[in-house]
Amino acid sequence: MLRNYSRRKFISMSTVLLSVPTLTWSVTTKSVRNTPLIGSDLEKIQNLLQQKKAVKWLFTGDSITAGVEHTHGYRSYPEIFGEHIRWELKRPRDVVINTAISGNIAQNIIEDFEWRIGQFTPSMVSLMIGTNDCARKEISSELFKRKLIDLISRIRKIDVIPILHTPNPIITSYAPERERLPEFVKVIQKVALDNEIILVDNFQWWQEKMKQDSATEVFRNWLNDPLHPNGLGHMQIARLLFKKISIFNSADPTCGGKYYEGRH
Repeated sequence: MLRNYSRRKFISMSTVLLSVPTLTWSVTTKSVRNTPLIGSDLEKIQNLLQQKKAVKWLFTGDSITAGVEHTHGYRSYPEIFGEHIRWELKRPRDVVINTAISGNIAQNIIEDFEWRIGQFTPSMVSLMIGTNDCARKEISSELFKRKLIDLISRIRKIDVIPILHTPNPIITSYAPERERLPEFVKVIQKVALDNEIILVDNFQWWQEKMKQDSATEVFRNWLNDPLHPNGLGHMQIARLLFKKISIFNSADPTCGGKYYEGRH
């Protein structure tokens, strides 16, 4: 992924507005069937949070989920999730696992499934992928769809709750090799809808904020370079995840509440 951008150059490029064309494409791949309803998955997550038994929560994907470099020492969204679950929700024995790897595409996770997911026997797998897939000319949106469904099938087969994320928007004028990202986002949204999977639609949420505050402000505040969220961007992803699985509490510091400061 991209790096080595000066602050001046990055701020200047953040003035470029994101244009998302209307996309149409045919759906021919068979969807995963016999999967629980979203409500059932949400109920399962709530049951996991109510039980005394410790839970393993797993995150995987590419460099965005890995949280490498671009957070500047701040927490990535899986780490914020861990703070919320293990401290604020008082589940200190729960384990949060992050097997995301920079540069990965969906096929990498499929080939490495047992190491990245299976061996940990998690209760939930949160997957964000697509930002690198869309940069590969040999990967069509239809091929990406098949790979995504394959991953979901593998996750379901080991009796694990899947959660899909759409990637955040990017500054396509400075990452033209990824100009197809909106098309791949449409794939993720449709796979989630067709297969009744919990979807954390970061792409849509960031677009909504762009309409309110302008793309310039969103990119400047939430991105570190044309692709990668900074610490504030990761916080937005974490909070949207909390809302989607009904564990958001505005009084908690990870959700924007006041934090305790001792005497100094």
